[in-house]
Amino acid sequence: MSTWEATGVGSHPGEDHLEAIRVVFGEVPGLPYLPELPARGVGADMVGRTAGLLVDLAVEVQPSGWRLTDRPGRDHHRAVDHLRRDLDGLEEIAHDYAGPIKLQVCGPWTLAASLELRHGDKALSDAGAVRDLTASLAQGLADHCAEVRRRVPGVTEVVVQLDEPGLPGVLAGTVPTASGFGRLAAVEEWRVEEALRLFEQPMVHCCAPSVPFDLLRRAGVRGVSVDASLLRRRADDALGELFEAGMVLFLGVVPGRDTRLGDAGAVARPAVELWRRLGFAPDRLAEQVVLTPACGLAGASPAYAKAALTACRKAARVLREDPAWSQGG
Repeated sequence: MSTWEATGVGSHPGEDHLEAIRVVFGEVPGLPYLPELPARGVGADMVGRTAGLLVDLAVEVQPSGWRLTDRPGRDHHRAVDHLRRDLDGLEEIAHDYAGPIKLQVCGPWTLAASLELRHGDKALSDAGAVRDLTASLAQGLADHCAEVRRRVPGVTEVVVQLDEPGLPGVLAGTVPTASGFGRLAAVEEWRVEEALRLFEQPMVHCCAPSVPFDLLRRAGVRGVSVDASLLRRRADDALGELFEAGMVLFLGVVPGRDTRLGDAGAVARPAVELWRRLGFAPDRLAEQVVLTPACGLAGASPAYAKAALTACRKAARVLREDPAWSQGG
């Protein structure tokens, strides 16, 4: 069960990584994370940033996007440099921090659907390439976690979040080919499960409709991160099984872009309503549901990004301190 209250999904606006880290550690101290700043350009985006972690695989940018290449070049080095700068900032700001931390990377299936092979096809089109990519990512991520622990000795636990917005399309066979004229074949569920098991009990974030909850539960992930506004009642049974299995739900309850934010009760309402529908004991809500923004905050203003995290934290504390909320509040 989780003792976390609230956290963010990962991305932040602007280019000031030190300020973004300060905001995260100040507003969601129960489960802070290393923020991503895609506005910095090539190599700071989700795919490029993750590709910089790959072991024995290099990438470059083509007009069509990121592509695997024979040797690291300027684009690959930019991605590595952005991450190294972020880790330097983390070490500076969190030097006396003690507690868990969350790290986000692009998941193997979204990465395979985004990266092109050397000859131009998507990596997803080649099962062998997907296996190699997944193994490389798993090793690179393990090395990344180890470096964070080394730089911030007070870290008690590293929570890994795999960002998989492309997973529903991978399973449905709707990922376009590199040319854009066709669609890649749907990937069998057992292949997806097999790949996810290479990662040690990750959270899986998917801010797209049709999140495959049953598949993720079978794959042994620790929990799932979703946008509450995209949940439909037909997912209730799968969500109930997820909670029965002791998994955690990161529930996106405030928009990722600037809007007027309600009070703590309004922000918490999607979690309360879901919990009531499922009929679980009220005191379990705060143990198994962590409040977050609906998705990354890269498209928000800096002031809103901070306010969104604050709103999630305050709403989560209301749920934790007053379980009666989930009965009639």
